[in-house]
Amino acid sequence: MRRPAFLLRPSWLALAAVVLGFAYLCFTVLAPWQLGKNTTTSRANSQLEHALTAEPVPVTTLLPHQDSSAPDEQWRPVTATGHYLAEAQVLVRLRVIDGSPAVEVLTPFTVKDGPTVLVNRGYVHTEGGGSRLPEIPPPPDAEVTITARLRDSQGAIPGKNPFTENGFRQIYSIDTEQVATFTGVPLTGSYLQLVDGQPGGLGVIALPRRDNGPFLSYGIQWIAFGILAPIGLGYFAFAELRARRAERSAAESDPGEADSGEPAPPMTVEQKLADRYGRRR
Repeated sequence: MRRPAFLLRPSWLALAAVVLGFAYLCFTVLAPWQLGKNTTTSRANSQLEHALTAEPVPVTTLLPHQDSSAPDEQWRPVTATGHYLAEAQVLVRLRVIDGSPAVEVLTPFTVKDGPTVLVNRGYVHTEGGGSRLPEIPPPPDAEVTITARLRDSQGAIPGKNPFTENGFRQIYSIDTEQVATFTGVPLTGSYLQLVDGQPGGLGVIALPRRDNGPFLSYGIQWIAFGILAPIGLGYFAFAELRARRAERSAAESDPGEADSGEPAPPMTVEQKLADRYGRRR
């Protein structure tokens, strides 16, 4: 039995490299990426569902000191008594609320007998198509008690550095470490998002929908693609091999056609008679 030597041709080797590389990416990058997003979303939805029925607790029970964070308690309602540090206020740019451009207002809050936490007071819509900041009401000067939900720090966006413009400190994401460095105020790792009707509150930021999204199905699809790609390559290789064998069998069964490469023309009656009587002589 002859070896399928055509599989060693550059075109087939290149195709095999592309298919195997694609399958490798499916299993090691694309599927884990989507499944990881599904895990993260499912975790956040579970935390939100639990938090919706939980009673508020003092923030110092979850963030007892300045270096504290509570990633497993996201959305948990908490209470805090203290005062705002209005001079260290920061705005979060490029937000869209109800289809209109807005900024979110972050103000550090020193908890009585506790750490300083970053508080998201809510949003205000910008003016002039998002190019002009409106007047932002200041927070109360006196000591107040607030109720808020615990949130995870979002992480800084690479290449998007904080800046000051028109007297406003501005950032692109709610990263407590970045805000602490920018303002010079030490902050906890988690921050607070005010609920409705709180002292210093602005436009209330709605809770996210509890939807896992399509990430699980996308992850399964990438796994399926990673399996089907090599199978498809094997099928095409087998089909090519079968076609070559059929051509070789046809050539061996009719050597005349194999030598000329074209079917022989039919013999005339005179040629047949001449051939027959010529052989008898």
